[in-house]
Amino acid sequence: MRFRQRDTLKIMASQDFIDEIVAERTERDPTFSELVDAALRRRELLRALAERREQLGLSQTVVAARMGTSQSSVARLEAGEADARLSTIERFAAALGQTVQWRLEPPSSVT
Repeated sequence: MRFRQRDTLKIMASQDFIDEIVAERTERDPTFSELVDAALRRRELLRALAERREQLGLSQTVVAARMGTSQSSVARLEAGEADARLSTIERFAAALGQTVQWRLEPPSSVT
């Protein structure tokens, strides 16, 4: 139990640190938070694709072959270790028999 509490405290401290960085950068560049939001949306999409791959019972190696890339590239995508291009996300989805629907919306700060 002590190990879990320590890990939880580290995660909370890390999140506070990230929040501070985002706030500082947003003060300097008001569009920074929008970039962070876009990155988080891409990350959520990649998580959903990884979950779908697992539901289909496909290995990263099989998906990589369908995408024309390496297993390690798929692993990096799923782990969030790469800033994925839209074309890469589309190839990932296609390898799973899915499509990605893109739409334009005004930023949430615009009324």
